Order: sequence, then C-alpha cells, then structure tokens
Amino acid sequence: MADVDARFSLANERTYLAWIRTALALLAGGVAAAKAIEFDHEVWRWAVAAPPIAGGGFLGAAALRRWRTYEAALEAGRPLPVGRGLGAVSAVLAAYAVLVLVATVAD
Repeated sequence: MADVDARFSLANERTYLAWIRTALALLAGGVAAAKAIEFDHEVWRWAVAAPPIAGGGFLGAAALRRWRTYEAALEAGRPLPVGRGLGAVSAVLAAYAVLVLVATVAD
C-alpha cells in the first residue's frame, strides 16, 4: 500500500461530501414537493415528488461506493476509474424536467 498524498484523499472526501449535499437537496426537494405542491390529482403530485426522493437515496448510496472505489485506487497507486453514469444522470434529469412540465400543463 502506497502512502497517499493527503491532498488527494481530502479532495476525494470533499467530492463525496458534495455528492451527499446533492443527495440531501434532492431528498428535501422531493419532500417539499410532496407536501407543498397542490395538483388536482394525487398521481401528478407523487409523479413529481417521488423521483427526487428516490434519486437522493440512490445518489447517497452511489456517493459512498464512488468514494470507496477512488480511495482504494489512490491507496493502491492505480489510476482513478473513469466516472460513468454522468450521461445517464443528465438524461434522467432531462426526462424529469419533461415530466414536471407535462404534469404542470396537464393539471
């Protein structure tokens, strides 16, 4: 096991914390949508509120996995893995934006 420069380990930790903050923001946004948005139909309200709640939970778990993977690579002296899934996150976010727009117009 190689000695890891503390700056790299701390940068990895800061990235992890940024992912956790994003996950918490998604959870809070989903709960706020569930409690505050008034649609004529409950289905639309939950269609808007549930994805951020689920996404926040998924992102929190993914952040831990990513942090551990990167920390292990740093300690072993291996190159850092390529970040995968960012395109999928963008696509899901775009689809969610369309869903919210449809829910708003349809209601």
